[in-house]
Amino acid sequence: QVRLVESGGGLVQAGGSLRLSCPASGLPFNMYAMGWFRQAPGKEREFVAAISWSGGNPHYTDSVKGRFTISRDNAKNSVNLQMNSLKPEDTAVYYCAAQSLITRTWDYWGQGTQVTVST
Repeated sequence: QVRLVESGGGLVQAGGSLRLSCPASGLPFNMYAMGWFRQAPGKEREFVAAISWSGGNPHYTDSVKGRFTISRDNAKNSVNLQMNSLKPEDTAVYYCAAQSLITRTWDYWGQGTQVTVST
């Protein structure tokens, strides 16, 4: 059984930082690219960041470039998202996901962690 479990969300003031973590189990972790998505109230889920199986080629949606950093630790089967200079518009439920290197589909998802940025 594949499990992705996000943690690290919470309430923070604008300009603050949070670090999200997502340990994975039940899948060959180094055969999956990993990513973070978010969904704000009343909006569709959107892509935030992704990283290749090797830890290279991190890429981000434009609104978080220069503020967020995605990383992974294949020895610990974990992906992280360091979020700095947070803005109220970053408020959302954040999900980690695993992308098959073969099908390029996002096959597995966590349950999400709430991030709330106050003014």
